[in-house]
Amino acid sequence: MAQVAVPEAGKNSPARKIGRVQQFFSDDKRFLLVILLPVVLFFLIWNALPTMWMVGMSFREYSLTSATKIAHFIGLDNFVYLITSADTWSALSKTFLFVVGGVFFETVLGIMLGFLFWDSSKMPGRRFALTLLFSPMVLAPIAAGNYFRLMVNPNFGVINYLISLFNGGKAVELLTNASLAFPTCLCVDIWMWTPFMLMMTLAALGSVPKAELEAANIDRLGWWQKFTHIILPHGKYILMLGILLRTIDCFKTMDLVWTMTTGGPGNSTELLGIGLYRVAFQSLNLGRASAYALITLLIAIAFTSIFLFVLNRKNSAEEA
Repeated sequence: MAQVAVPEAGKNSPARKIGRVQQFFSDDKRFLLVILLPVVLFFLIWNALPTMWMVGMSFREYSLTSATKIAHFIGLDNFVYLITSADTWSALSKTFLFVVGGVFFETVLGIMLGFLFWDSSKMPGRRFALTLLFSPMVLAPIAAGNYFRLMVNPNFGVINYLISLFNGGKAVELLTNASLAFPTCLCVDIWMWTPFMLMMTLAALGSVPKAELEAANIDRLGWWQKFTHIILPHGKYILMLGILLRTIDCFKTMDLVWTMTTGGPGNSTELLGIGLYRVAFQSLNLGRASAYALITLLIAIAFTSIFLFVLNRKNSAEEA
């Protein structure tokens, strides 16, 4: 029989193109570079360049309300003004108090709820209860702030109505009272983010080997011994990661408190985020606002560095 000649694939044929693509990605370093390139570009455009612009602007005097609209180099004057300002220290102290109180109570309540729902598959209504508990975490802070601002309204708020039942029918000004506005905002933040620590607690408890727990039950170890010798060594890193993430997020809280009180009454609830907003978008002083943002960023980096140092030091000590 006569053999039929099969034409060779052309240079631009689909088979040749697929072969070139496969050959290009066969190199691991080249493939890794292509995968990381979009991430690097995104980081440079949306993180590195704005941060560099902010750092440069923090050493200049530039206000949108000035007649010249020219950024003049003034050195450290913006930082000196902020560091010597009583408003900055007031906002910083309130922010630290908000972070410490919020993270502490969220962690304690999250751990308690985590132990309640841990290994409780036979609990009736467990999934429904967890769904309700996780729902505050998925709300937008602005929405949560508006809801609670209405619920604590002294005229028609349901929370104020319940308080009046135990207060002789008198309503309480929760958001217009300087001594009550801050703890009210703190309670809303605790209500909203305790589910996050509950989720981290469940993840930490899920990492505990069941074989070790069964051996502890056979040896009839007490609850505290199980917690300190088995549960805590396995789950502490997940818990500490949750505390770190929550600390960073709580430190930059602005939208929730702004929606409820706009920093008032007076400056009783003015956190660092609200102070930065006032300088940048109300005073329109971009130079001073950049210095304010840089100081806030350095404080957050210091928090994170200290936390990671302690975590790595404990990890190294245990491995040794």
